[in-house]
Amino acid sequence: MAFVHLHVHTEYSLLDGACRIDKLAGAAKALGQTALAVTDHGVMYGAVAFYKACRAAGIKPIIGCEVYVAPRSMADKQHGLDNEYTHLILLCKNEQGYRNLCYLVSCAFTEGFYIKPRIDWELLHKHAEGLVCLSGCVAGYIPQRILDDDYGGARAKALELRELFGEDFYLEIQDHGLSEEKKAAAGIIRLHDETGIPLALTNDAHYIEKEDAYYQDVLMCIQMGKTVDDTNRMRFESGELYLKSEEEMRRLFPRHAEAADNTVLIAEKCNFDFEFGHYHLPRFKLPEGRTDSCEYLLELCEKGFRERFAGRPEVHKQLEYELNMIKKMGFVDYFLIVSDFIGYAKRNGIPVGPGRGSAAGSVVSYCLHITDVDPIKYSLFFERFLNPERVSMPDIDVDFCVNRRGEVIDYVTRLYGSDHVAQIVTFGTMAARGAVRDVGRTLGVSYADTDNVAKQIPTALNMTLDEALSLSKPLREMYESDDTIHRLIDVARALEGMPRHASTHAAGVVITEKPVYEYVPLAKNDESVVCQYQMTTLEELGLLKMDFLGLRNLTVLEDAAKMVRRYKPDFDINTVPDDDANVFRMLAEGRTSGVFQLESTGMTGVSVGLKPKSIEDITAIIALYRPGPMDSIPRFLECSQHPEKISYKHELLRPILEVTYGCIVYQEQVIEIFRRLAGFSLGQADMIRRAMSKKKHKVIDAERVAFVRGDPERGIPGALANGVPENVANSIYDEILDFASYAFNKAHAVSYAIIVYRTAYMKYYYPREYMAALLTSVLDSSTKVAEYIAECRELGIKLLPPDVNESGADFTVSGQNIRFGMAAIKGLGWGAVRGVVAEREENGLFKSFEDFCRRMNGRELNRRAVENLIQAGAFDSMGYKRKALMQIAGAVLDSISRAERDNVSGQIDLFGELPGESEKAETIPIPQVTEYTPRELMAMEKEITGLYLTGHPMDEYRETARRIGAVQIGAILGDFSGEEGPRSFSDNQYVTVAGVVNTIKTRTTKNNSLMSYIQLEDDTGSMELIAFQKALDASAGVLRENAAVVVRGRISVRDEKEPQIMVDTVRALSDEPSAAAGGERTAPPERPADAPAADKKLWLRLPERNDPRFARIELILTMFPGTQQMVIYFEKEKKRLAARCLLHPSLIAEMKELLGEENVVLK
Repeated sequence: MAFVHLHVHTEYSLLDGACRIDKLAGAAKALGQTALAVTDHGVMYGAVAFYKACRAAGIKPIIGCEVYVAPRSMADKQHGLDNEYTHLILLCKNEQGYRNLCYLVSCAFTEGFYIKPRIDWELLHKHAEGLVCLSGCVAGYIPQRILDDDYGGARAKALELRELFGEDFYLEIQDHGLSEEKKAAAGIIRLHDETGIPLALTNDAHYIEKEDAYYQDVLMCIQMGKTVDDTNRMRFESGELYLKSEEEMRRLFPRHAEAADNTVLIAEKCNFDFEFGHYHLPRFKLPEGRTDSCEYLLELCEKGFRERFAGRPEVHKQLEYELNMIKKMGFVDYFLIVSDFIGYAKRNGIPVGPGRGSAAGSVVSYCLHITDVDPIKYSLFFERFLNPERVSMPDIDVDFCVNRRGEVIDYVTRLYGSDHVAQIVTFGTMAARGAVRDVGRTLGVSYADTDNVAKQIPTALNMTLDEALSLSKPLREMYESDDTIHRLIDVARALEGMPRHASTHAAGVVITEKPVYEYVPLAKNDESVVCQYQMTTLEELGLLKMDFLGLRNLTVLEDAAKMVRRYKPDFDINTVPDDDANVFRMLAEGRTSGVFQLESTGMTGVSVGLKPKSIEDITAIIALYRPGPMDSIPRFLECSQHPEKISYKHELLRPILEVTYGCIVYQEQVIEIFRRLAGFSLGQADMIRRAMSKKKHKVIDAERVAFVRGDPERGIPGALANGVPENVANSIYDEILDFASYAFNKAHAVSYAIIVYRTAYMKYYYPREYMAALLTSVLDSSTKVAEYIAECRELGIKLLPPDVNESGADFTVSGQNIRFGMAAIKGLGWGAVRGVVAEREENGLFKSFEDFCRRMNGRELNRRAVENLIQAGAFDSMGYKRKALMQIAGAVLDSISRAERDNVSGQIDLFGELPGESEKAETIPIPQVTEYTPRELMAMEKEITGLYLTGHPMDEYRETARRIGAVQIGAILGDFSGEEGPRSFSDNQYVTVAGVVNTIKTRTTKNNSLMSYIQLEDDTGSMELIAFQKALDASAGVLRENAAVVVRGRISVRDEKEPQIMVDTVRALSDEPSAAAGGERTAPPERPADAPAADKKLWLRLPERNDPRFARIELILTMFPGTQQMVIYFEKEKKRLAARCLLHPSLIAEMKELLGEENVVLK
């Protein structure tokens, strides 16, 4: 006897199945079962991982899917009629079955998706070959007909499916203790008795062990956004959906032993195997008249060689070697495909990066213009890219302009066909902190407790809860002392690492010779068609995967170059000299803001220390500033500044390490040491380099002997034969070993160093164009915009408000300054911006506000948009005051609209006006008014554009803020946003910041005290502050919108948010002594003539602090900001509380009305 589970849902039945693939196969093996099926809901995401896990466990994998079947046609998607769907199990017998299942599952997403990915019966009839079909769980079509007392309908469908699948159709019976299942099973057994269609016994396995039912229930709650206590939520009514033993299964239907026996027969029918390591590369579409890909590649390379290596014939031997190797490995079409789409991009003005990854080490790549990095000049190796000792798919990733990357993907799709190109799925998983937060919400644990637990989990790559418990003493103490926290962490551990949702890989694209669905199933994420297998799986299956990456800095460089070409038509950033001393001096001085890769505090520090003099030096900075090699930075800097301190363990190392001041920095240097000192081939050397990076100790120990003494069988002479003493050779090997796992790919570092240099070059020589392009690229990040505006200020560049006669959609250069773009003005759509620019270009500049309104009348420009243009300063250059235009804007627009209507109506009587004398729009005089105050103007600009344009409220306090040691907000945010993590600041660190209060949102906490969320901004960025009752009480009258304040508090970091500051104290910046004697201060608000003298105080009396009138007083105080004093006396506590305000007669009257005259005294 035997039994096989044929209905199993893994973790890839997202937030539903809880069977972890890495444990599932082992569990089945432990139960004595010899085969196992995977049948996830509507998807095949985990099929390959499942297959490999089963093979590793020594059991037979059966690839399948529980598909959803539409009630009518899969094309029907009418609410109310097509909401319901039924289930059906399909299992692959062979290669044809796998292809048909892939096609069905793909069509379910691309054509039939409505609530769920659905097929229909018609499609199934066309693609049933090679599949075994089971009738499904209680949600299947046949069980549902039985439950609806439609036995005839159930019988008809069963006979239809037997006709379709023949002996490969089975009636599925289940029993999880549910009454509806018993009714369905009785009907199915009757069908079996009457028709002879065989039975198959299954369990709807959603988890492995019986006790896992609770964790699966929590998973369902996470999916639905419910709590476990919610009685109205969807849930499984049975706890029997686990991987049962054969004995448990056979006990369910003892009189139908054949139903269990048939599962083994089905498993014997299913013999599909994935094929790994066999490439399925597409064919390059040769130009008309061409028939030989090899000849065409050779021709392109020879042409490129003449362009790239003129006068350097010695390099041709390397080209020949690489071409032979590419042909031998079968990758000719691969290179032609990549060369073609990069060529398309360049021909169409789409910026392409100089290179990325190890592909830059290839002379062929350079000759084909795939890369723009000379591998000979930078000592790069082809073998690091394609190793003849280890044949593997080449991997050429390409950076494109972030705005136009999609055009290249569209080109490839058009060229090879939409069914031959797809993007790639990726999965968001429940990492440690995320799992804690998800489970906390589901279990109803308070936000504060959940957040506290999550914050105790160390921030590190691949951190697990088990590791966190061993590393974090506070977390361990919470876990051991609090039952609620203990339960929270235990449940989170059970779910940690499971896939949570599917999304689209940011860059990956697959191109296939046959339609993609013949190799892998497809899904749809939003509008993107994606392969259901992840990137590494696709590579294992031999499919061509490429990364089409979007790099913002390429867009910035091209946008800046376009502006330069307006007055230098021949300018090309790709041809600027790469050794400009001024550019390197700027980097050495630390002026790296806005420079690609170098603008973090740490990178800037290394740049200042190294004082780069070449692209080689920039390459080293990129390679070194990472965990691991960072420890070598001090030695590297010391040797770079003091060449006399450079030493080599042997002279043979000098030419290899000279460029990096005697330090091993790059993987290519490791390879070259093996080659020059011990005689390894480049391919052999790269194999050892890989082994070292993966810490394969057996290989490392064996290769030490070969390095020192040689290996005649492999043709390796060894270091001794090259005159290197044994002790020196061992010492060099030890040094290589220490650094090999950290050594960086130089080909990639050089490629990015070139972009670094070009951005620095543009910043130095064309700062206005570059900063304008840079600002346009970061408009969605207020922090980066503030940082770059501050940098503009350092460069002496002003940011001018938008102007209807100058501005385009984006930031542009205006004289010696930068003009704000109109696209960022609220309420002004792209259509309106294009309309303004088009009208200006076609009919000349706008002469006046009225001229603008008349010429733009009837276009996509409503009154709100016109008013926003006024408030942003778009008419300032015409000499208008914004306040005046705001007063007449409505009247001018109405007048023009009336005139337009009258002209159109043509209702002119017999004695009407002569041509040219028709009624014109009434001219509205511009009123003479006093302009808004500077602060009002800045507030308007902030409201309309999100930025301060004509100044910043902090301008007058900047020196004061520096003097009191206030940290720039941008510095805090930038430090925490860096890829390498914070270096200058840390969670719980106390800091002082100064800025302007943008918004205050006050809430009542559970214990009925107040807390406020405050948005504070300085001229480098903005961040959120959190102030509780104590801090709010102490800062009463100071903390208000638009107030300039200095805040002392503690940095608080939550993994899902930017850093915040927990406020301790708040003071008015205007109260701080000015930076220098006689320094300007903000003038206090004007006091009315009948206001009390400045030295008087307003005394208020309240019974106690909890008096509800106290909150009202706080609110009223925000309306009377000032520097005079109010003192509140609480009788019960016998305590006083001071606040600053303007002692306005209206305030005093309000207090008397609220508290009674006897409780309000001015003295």
